[in-house]
Amino acid sequence: MKFMKLGSKPDSFQNEGENTRYVASELATDIVVNVGDVKFYLHKFPLLSKSARLQKLVTASNNENSDDIHITGIPGGPAAFEICAKFCYGMTVTLNAYNVVSARCAAEYLEMYETVEKGNLVYKIEVFLNSSIFRSWKDSIIVLQTTKSLLPTAEELKIVSHCLDSISSKASIDTNKVEWSYTYNRKKLSSENDPDSHWNGVRKSQTVPKDWWVEDISELHIDLYKRVIITIKTKGKVPSDVIGEALSAFAVRRIPGFGKGVIQTNDVVKYRSYAETIIRLLPSEKGSVSCSFLLKLLRAAILLDSGEIFRNELTRKIGKQLGEATVGDFLIRSSTGETSVFDINLVQNLVEDFATRECGVQADVEDAFLEISSPKKMVSDSPKVNVAKLVDGYLTEISRDPNLPVSKFVNLSETVSSFPRSSHDGLYRAIDMYLKEHPGISKSERKRLCKLMDCRKLSAEACMHAVQNERLPLRVVVQVLFFEQMRASSASPGSNGTSELPGPIRALIPGGSHGSSRSTTTNTEEDWDSIPTAEDIKVLKGEIANLRLGGPDGNSKHVAKTDAEKKMKGLMMSRIFSKLWSSKDRSGEISSSETSESPASTNAEEKSTPSRSRRHSLS
Repeated sequence: MKFMKLGSKPDSFQNEGENTRYVASELATDIVVNVGDVKFYLHKFPLLSKSARLQKLVTASNNENSDDIHITGIPGGPAAFEICAKFCYGMTVTLNAYNVVSARCAAEYLEMYETVEKGNLVYKIEVFLNSSIFRSWKDSIIVLQTTKSLLPTAEELKIVSHCLDSISSKASIDTNKVEWSYTYNRKKLSSENDPDSHWNGVRKSQTVPKDWWVEDISELHIDLYKRVIITIKTKGKVPSDVIGEALSAFAVRRIPGFGKGVIQTNDVVKYRSYAETIIRLLPSEKGSVSCSFLLKLLRAAILLDSGEIFRNELTRKIGKQLGEATVGDFLIRSSTGETSVFDINLVQNLVEDFATRECGVQADVEDAFLEISSPKKMVSDSPKVNVAKLVDGYLTEISRDPNLPVSKFVNLSETVSSFPRSSHDGLYRAIDMYLKEHPGISKSERKRLCKLMDCRKLSAEACMHAVQNERLPLRVVVQVLFFEQMRASSASPGSNGTSELPGPIRALIPGGSHGSSRSTTTNTEEDWDSIPTAEDIKVLKGEIANLRLGGPDGNSKHVAKTDAEKKMKGLMMSRIFSKLWSSKDRSGEISSSETSESPASTNAEEKSTPSRSRRHSLS
């Protein structure tokens, strides 16, 4: 830290009580200066030789036959006046970044100019500021911070503008020219872990990071911080992503609990102003801040009850880069008074905004072509693919909430139903988790959930799990078995999976063998209600046991690989569906998709074969 010493005489100011200061001298004091609630017993001559204002005040007090003068409104108060008084006496005074602004403002107030005496205090402080303080990175920040309590005088003296220019110029400089110390504790530089960072056992000079300055300015008052960032942005030399890093560092450091997503403070007004200022300062360029940071900022804005205009602005920005988010970022807790644990309405709005931006007509055509032509080679970083996976994972997490309505689960899932997916395994996990945590939902609600899933997009592992999952309606299990049969048959030359099935069975599968990619979501209510009886389940169970899906140990690696075996598997599957259908014709339509979970059917299943009892949950 830079400093300047003025005067050479020893400091002879002494205290008498808390509010009295005097100069220890053989000469009796002849003036009392009242500054606030502090009395200074001083001598007229040294003061009047350097201060034009004191000359006027003493003249006025003499006319009133009084030795007391009163100074009100002096910047810096009694402490700043004492510095000026000591300078008048020629006593030693040390100026530094913490007291120089108050001393400069007080000297201005007391009119300690060159016209009064050469080498006066105003001149000396100006030299110190321009030659030392404004050239120092950290001193400029300290000085700027001290101006907050000295406005508007510090503004009028252009101290604030000089500090802003000094700080912004240094932040905008080429990092190769940074030769001063700075604070950087946010992350370890990659160069420190680089095996080439040492030469013959001696550490090479470290590379200065682009965001080297962001921590030091984070200590500034929010109004001053805002002005620094605006000045840096105006210069146009700092990339938007570095500005974003600065805002992120400020939020983490100054808003309690920001990183954890729980604002831990009773001073809502103060921290609301922090959040709203950060939102105003966000760069307009996409990707300048991470989606994770934007979601945390949105969470803070909600908890701090920020205005709707700020939340809408964040929602708009998040919608542009939602594909970068993680499930953890989405787990935003509901406001006080809500029944649900997590704010699914907010996530619904974010996903809808994203869908509106990303899912144009042309984009839909391109995604459909991509999915049909090469589903396994779908671009993994496609924003819509990522958002679909994100929603599936989010639904899996929030399904543990006992107060989550089926309607909200379904609405959010349907929002991304048109997004390209190579697999529906994630959606299956979410549905299974919801069924597990909400066993008391109605038949129609269970039906709505299962209609979200496309059975033909389940992996072999998920199919094996679904067949054994007692929470799924039997109708879904039948569909899974059908598409598995189609998959096996299509691998055999000259084989047609659907042609080997009876016509009525093919009719149960929406679109036959040429259904749309969302086949299960287009089922009619009649199809969903056409569920076999307990007797039909016995037939199905017996045939499944003979199929040995995935081998005796349930491992999919043991599935038959030869064409002959695959053909035999297809014929056996056809036999299952034929028996199931013929039994249904004898029995007529039955009650609902819940047959598989009714007490009667459960007992029947347990007596018929142990294979059904091994159905379990993936979650």
